[in-house]
Amino acid sequence: MSDPASEVHTGHCLCGGVEYEIRGPLAPVTACHCGQCRRTSGHHVAMTSVPEAAFTLKNSDTLRWYRSSEAAERGFCDHCGGNLFWRAVAGNTISITAGTLDAPTGLAIAKHIYVDDKGDYYDIDATVAQFPGNG
Repeated sequence: MSDPASEVHTGHCLCGGVEYEIRGPLAPVTACHCGQCRRTSGHHVAMTSVPEAAFTLKNSDTLRWYRSSEAAERGFCDHCGGNLFWRAVAGNTISITAGTLDAPTGLAIAKHIYVDDKGDYYDIDATVAQFPGNG
């Protein structure tokens, strides 16, 4: 059996202006359907998360942070527009958009949050847990 602390995951935005590495296990994916996530991605977002201590930026030349509320900020690439990260201002965890991770990830969507705010043009898989708010 492998040691979870020896897991290494990498990822990047479309243009490669932002590259990152994670040492340790990834949290199961949460799909967020809130209005802010839908507006930053064009759809819902699928994110995993890790403690910030497990996260290292390898290249951040084009990384910009946008304070989307009093409580949170979002990281994106100012060259290709890639939606990469979300973090609470007062937290110690960083959420990473699952689509920016290099495969294989071994991940699956574990829950959907803010489903009361979801778009009207799609349905959510009823076999996965759903929560009207943060869950």
